[in-house]
Amino acid sequence: MQNTHFRIPTPVNEPIYGYLKGSKEKLLLKEALKKIENEVVDIPCIIGGKEVRTGNIFEVRMPHDHRHIIAKVHLAGKEEVKLAVEAALKAKEEWESLAWYERAKIFLKAADLLAGPWRHILNAATMHGQSKNAFQAEVDSACELIDFLRFNAHFYENILSMQPLSSHNIHNSVDYRALEGFVFAVTPFNFTAIAGNLPSAPAMVGNTVVWKPSEQQCLSAYRTMQLFMEAGVPAGVINFVPALGPVAGEVVLQHPELAGVHFTGSSATFNHIYKTIGTNVEIYKSYPRIVGETGGKDFVFAHPTADIEVLNIALIRGAFEYQGQKCSAASRAYIPASLWGKLQPKLVAEVEGMRVGDVRDFRTMVGAVIDERSFNKIKGFLDGAKADPKIKILVGGECDSSKGYFVKPTVLLASDPKARTMCEEIFGPVLTIYVYEDAKLQETLKLCNETSPYALTGAIIAQDAKAMNSMANELRYSAGNLYLNDKPTGAVVGQQPFGGARRSGTNDKAGSFLNMIRWMSPRTIKENFVPPKGLLYPYMDEE
Repeated sequence: MQNTHFRIPTPVNEPIYGYLKGSKEKLLLKEALKKIENEVVDIPCIIGGKEVRTGNIFEVRMPHDHRHIIAKVHLAGKEEVKLAVEAALKAKEEWESLAWYERAKIFLKAADLLAGPWRHILNAATMHGQSKNAFQAEVDSACELIDFLRFNAHFYENILSMQPLSSHNIHNSVDYRALEGFVFAVTPFNFTAIAGNLPSAPAMVGNTVVWKPSEQQCLSAYRTMQLFMEAGVPAGVINFVPALGPVAGEVVLQHPELAGVHFTGSSATFNHIYKTIGTNVEIYKSYPRIVGETGGKDFVFAHPTADIEVLNIALIRGAFEYQGQKCSAASRAYIPASLWGKLQPKLVAEVEGMRVGDVRDFRTMVGAVIDERSFNKIKGFLDGAKADPKIKILVGGECDSSKGYFVKPTVLLASDPKARTMCEEIFGPVLTIYVYEDAKLQETLKLCNETSPYALTGAIIAQDAKAMNSMANELRYSAGNLYLNDKPTGAVVGQQPFGGARRSGTNDKAGSFLNMIRWMSPRTIKENFVPPKGLLYPYMDEE
């Protein structure tokens, strides 16, 4: 134990590498990509620091070249999940008893390792495993995960400094304890940073974790787990158990020591978890904390004064970066009739010119969607749109799964603002536009607010500041993250805390102290320096 006042270095957002022609980072990334192409990684469960192989194999394939297997994952069964819970509970006391800064330092080391020698390893795994182009991988698996680790340590220190007032002879304090029990982290395929943050944020403040990554994202998740281990995360603190959701859920959600669930994924799965916990509430030692970020049907709403160029780029980048597989992706847009004639040809030309293909080609803008199931779902939406007389395909609409799961960026024009593609989450490169009459601005704002059950992100594009403020007020509860004159994606840790409400989740704001404090159980301590020794109060000296 050191007698020192440890201070977390003031965090700054990790700079984004440019990957320019001839740059060192581009050379390293290409070498890492080639290495992945030439090997099949054997991915075990990691339980209590030990590798566990089950023989129940899930094959990870490149979405842009689905005949190419890059990893074989040993899926956990019920017995392995039980062992992971036991390992987490066994590691709990020793991990929680460490000084807070000793835990924080481990994750700060992980951030520095990722900013250095691990950067190209994790970026390449994300590119090949999740079909992200180089830029999308860089901002996700490098920059955002580094930011989560550094800023979370900063938020943790700030929370600890939040102490109550003390009066004469009395000393008051708050002890920010970890939760009692273990935390279950369930992570998605689309963001390596989210997959790293969901187990590490609770762990940093003293919790131990059972981490169930998405099977499709297991290559970069495994590399993230290896990164944590190299940084010094002790055995049992984070237990890596790839498993089918029902298998893991049946064990974890029935366990009396379940202290919390940190989830990102579909609304349907989150609903099931929430309902199961509610049904089982009497078996738990404590009421489990439930933190979830789920779906979105995110909007771009243009005012008649919108700058056409700004609007055009916000729509394209918001809808089609990473194939629209972001819960924040622009999926529906409301465009005034006065702008549509100018916007349409620009939008169509730009989308037609986007390069779709293999992410190993650094000129690629749009890769493949994650797997066959996702491909078929998106194709089903497009087939439905082609058959709907109220929808016109302006550009795109083609799908090809012969080599990779490719869906061309698609823009639909709907005459019905309640068309299926205006209302339902697609999670693919499909943008539906509704053109409204300028005089019906207020009516259309109300329509935007009421169309979707989600409330994650949204964007307003306008030059008129007064109108923009009024529109933002009208749509106040339509999005947890609102962007003005920008695309509705790309939240930066420490700058735009991320999360939405309604059916988009619990809005606990990843990338801020609000999320970190959910994994703590405060204990208030009052110490009386001069405690009373007599029964009677002074006022009782006379009648």
